[in-house]
Amino acid sequence: MGDGLYRSANAMPQGSAPPPDGATLISIESLDQPMVETTAPAPEPPGEGNAASNSAVMAIGSLVSRGTGFLRTVVLGAALGTFAVGNAYTTAQIFPGMVYEFLLGGILTSVLIPVLVRRRKADPDQGQAYAQRLLTLAVLGLAVAAVIAVIAAPVLTALYGSEETSDDFQKLVTLLSYLMLPMIFFTGLSALISAVLNVRGHFAAPMWTPILNNLVVIATFGAYIAIFGAKVIPANEMTPGRITLLGGGTLLGVVIQAAGLLPALRKVGFRWRWRFDFRALGLRELGRLGAWMFCYVAVSQIGLAVLFNLLNRAGHEDDAGPLIYNNVFLLVMMAHGIVAVSILTALMPRMSAAAAEGRYADVVADLSRGTRVVTAVLAPIAVCYAVLASPIAVVLFRYGAFSAESATATSVVLLVGALALIPFAVSQLFTFAFYALPDTKTPALINIPVVGIRVVVQIGLFAAFSTSFTAAGLMLGNAVSYLAAVVITAQLLRRRIGRFGLGEIMATVGKVIVAALGAALVGWLVLQLLPGGSTPNRVEALIHLIVGGGLIGLTYLGLALLLRIREISEVVQLVRRKIGR
Repeated sequence: MGDGLYRSANAMPQGSAPPPDGATLISIESLDQPMVETTAPAPEPPGEGNAASNSAVMAIGSLVSRGTGFLRTVVLGAALGTFAVGNAYTTAQIFPGMVYEFLLGGILTSVLIPVLVRRRKADPDQGQAYAQRLLTLAVLGLAVAAVIAVIAAPVLTALYGSEETSDDFQKLVTLLSYLMLPMIFFTGLSALISAVLNVRGHFAAPMWTPILNNLVVIATFGAYIAIFGAKVIPANEMTPGRITLLGGGTLLGVVIQAAGLLPALRKVGFRWRWRFDFRALGLRELGRLGAWMFCYVAVSQIGLAVLFNLLNRAGHEDDAGPLIYNNVFLLVMMAHGIVAVSILTALMPRMSAAAAEGRYADVVADLSRGTRVVTAVLAPIAVCYAVLASPIAVVLFRYGAFSAESATATSVVLLVGALALIPFAVSQLFTFAFYALPDTKTPALINIPVVGIRVVVQIGLFAAFSTSFTAAGLMLGNAVSYLAAVVITAQLLRRRIGRFGLGEIMATVGKVIVAALGAALVGWLVLQLLPGGSTPNRVEALIHLIVGGGLIGLTYLGLALLLRIREISEVVQLVRRKIGR
């Protein structure tokens, strides 16, 4: 699901697949140095752009996609508010992504893309017949899954909702689900077509078509506000017209996203043809490769069901529920996506190549460096999220039906969410190191105790505190589980690849903590001096963000340079070189 609550945290980046023979291999002495080709590049097939242009297209597309996705979230809150209707929409919206992820999400990126790459290289027709068989099987499977899911919508509502919610709320979730669950088919189709395009060197359409989806949904909420107004209403006042507009508009966005990919298929020379000789797919091999990833996803769904059940219990009491939690989760994932995913994208091909050649010392070096860079760069963002939680919530979300009380509730969840940012990013880096080995079994097994810890902590906090703390408590449970994942994964990685510079990592982390605490103190003191206090209006909140964020950033940078945090110094040098050019 684009920019939604639940996104695959287990998928391997495309760069993790081994490059075809003769392809350009990249050697990077450090993450901030230019990439140098170590072997002669193979000629590029017609129509397949070079790496630099592909990277530029992906970077621009990712930025625009994240921007429109965030605007989509803001308009959603403004149109529906954070109570019954907004929470019902958010709950119904999660169902298609949950079912798709369960069926295909992690398996697509960790199994099917590498297989498509190999068949593209080995088959006389460059893998076209194999891709046609795969698409035929997937289209049939997705269609059946979508039909079954629509029929089972009341069951999904009961599983992810709560017995404590009203009958009107559950009915609204079910009605919205009837319209949204067909998204399973079009989401899966989009993902498969994108995989076929990426394997053939076409990256533009898969990166830009999600923007069409976002724009359609933004227009849908804009139409809702224009027709029905931006105000909070109870679930029983949702008329068929309101429900059809929201659910139908959301479905239309995914349909247009899938349709937008079809011209690109013709451009790369791929022709659709039904092929039913599925034995030629090697289903046994695909099943064997995907079994552990399926286990990973299945365990995650248990945690997701508990999460939504507890959130809807809190939302029933008019406290922070699914929509507010979703907004904060999006902010945390945006920071992770901009910083940590970029580093993962640079490291994965190197670690994969080094692991394949048995150069575990190089894997260790990349892993240690990546951990230090991720921690050092994300720390000031986490500080801003924590210290400036209130003005961030007001400036970003307080529009229309999103009330001042909802902004306050959002700030509490964001403050706790700041604690989860770095542990999540580091846990993902360690998990992807296993994928580079390659090993999908160990991450799947690790995920079992990690999700168990998360569920126990979340249920315990829900039982111990009032419902007003539920969303924040769930985010705290996330942070604890991510930290547990780091510890468990680090121990198992050490057995596989040896020591990976824990002493150097902890030395950097210690300096980062000092710099972060200093920046947080300066930011807090500045907020006490600025007008508006803890409940600023929109203008005051904007001033808080500009002044407070600027001083937090400058303080962290100054302390980092004073403490000689090498990773920050290298980032500064990189920026200076870019500006000098």
